[in-house]
Amino acid sequence: MRPSYFMRYGGELYDLGGHTVMGIVNMTPDSFYDRSRINDDAALMDAVSKHLEGGTQIIDIGGYSSRPGADDVSAEQELFRVLWAVERIKKGFGEDMVISVDTFRASVAKRIVDSFGPVIINDITAGEGDPYMLDFVAEYKLPYIAMHMRGTPDTMQAMTNYDNVTDDVIRYFCDRLELFEKKGLGDVIIDPGFGFAKTTEQNFELLYNLERFGIFGRPILVGLSRKTMVWRTLGLTPSEALNGTTALNFAALERGANILRVHDSKEAAQTIKLFEAMTEQAETLR
Repeated sequence: MRPSYFMRYGGELYDLGGHTVMGIVNMTPDSFYDRSRINDDAALMDAVSKHLEGGTQIIDIGGYSSRPGADDVSAEQELFRVLWAVERIKKGFGEDMVISVDTFRASVAKRIVDSFGPVIINDITAGEGDPYMLDFVAEYKLPYIAMHMRGTPDTMQAMTNYDNVTDDVIRYFCDRLELFEKKGLGDVIIDPGFGFAKTTEQNFELLYNLERFGIFGRPILVGLSRKTMVWRTLGLTPSEALNGTTALNFAALERGANILRVHDSKEAAQTIKLFEAMTEQAETLR
């Protein structure tokens, strides 16, 4: 029997204990997957429409590129990109759309929430990038995705020295969750941070051991979509990495992933449907 993880969002309760698709909307000109870049209104509406038609339940909007080696983006530029996207999505697809904002800056998050109401905060720094973020999330009682990384997008790939990557990431979340509890954060989702301050080998080790993160009793998000561990292993490019992404997403579901953060919602939703059909049949055979 799967566990229930309830997330409060806009006065409603959402059970994340099953399997959820989060669709990526990149409002940046330099995201590692070039087909995901959005720079005008038509492209934004088309991207969100495809995600929703494909089965996405959450739209994740980012205005700050976190690819390895990415340059810094000012808070003003990030805010401009995200404000525009949220406003257009709300007008075009309804106020009840579940939106996640991919930011580590409390100032950006606060402006979005003050303008449009509650969102999920997707923080690649787990609160380490801005000393005000955790207090803000606690005050506004927002769902919070905490990801593991080291350094910044510009420096992280030089910070891959672990005693044991799985043990070290688990210890990291032990410490962060203790802090989150003290701060009063309620709905916390864990993201092990595939591709962030980890080598390809370490990413595969972390994926193989993903079920160990179940000890925290929190929903687990995985972001494997078209990442280096997929396309470099296969000798391809990010644009050719959909099949590999699907294979690794299935492996993640087998190991306890609850949320798949993806560029390709239809394929992720189909992967979930097949995985759930398999597990339901397995239950009948016990």
